[in-house]
Amino acid sequence: MDAMTNPYGDIELDAQGMRALAHPVRLAILTRLQSDGPSTATALSEHVGATPSVASWHLRHLAKHGLVRDSEQRGSGRERWWEAAARGIRFTATDDASRAAYDALRTTMEAAEGDLVGDWQRDVEPHLEPEWAEVAGRSNTTVLVTAQEAAEVEGAIEQVLAPYVLRKDAPETAPDGAREVRLLRHAMPQGARSHE
Repeated sequence: MDAMTNPYGDIELDAQGMRALAHPVRLAILTRLQSDGPSTATALSEHVGATPSVASWHLRHLAKHGLVRDSEQRGSGRERWWEAAARGIRFTATDDASRAAYDALRTTMEAAEGDLVGDWQRDVEPHLEPEWAEVAGRSNTTVLVTAQEAAEVEGAIEQVLAPYVLRKDAPETAPDGAREVRLLRHAMPQGARSHE
């Protein structure tokens, strides 16, 4: 997939990759590596609910699917350092096999994320400075589009966001006052209308 359709350089998962990631420990490992950078199985084990040997096994499984790789960073030379192969993942369900894998991965991801919005509203929103409170919020917009047009809208949004997503690779280039903002987007097409 090219930069126009995958401007963040995410890993494109097939059904096997989705099934590999649809495990709470593997998902926790990948999420931790993506957010905190390279680590070892021992260090990761403290955060993902697994022993170092189990974390190591899951890391090797993730590596078989191209989700993690050996890191250039080395500790004492005795421990293996791992890093995420990309900042994000992409997956779609196009047939029965990938749809089942997609459902399993989505369920695992939703369980791991918990109530992102509710947690933010309770723990963060009440303490936001006025300028940040003003840009926070929610929108719910319905548009009348074809499947192709919906894909074009999604592509346009990603092109707008790409410079800010990629900035995370070089945070020192961010302007003063920049902070992470989570944008949750759901595209929820309605079912086909009956013409009876």
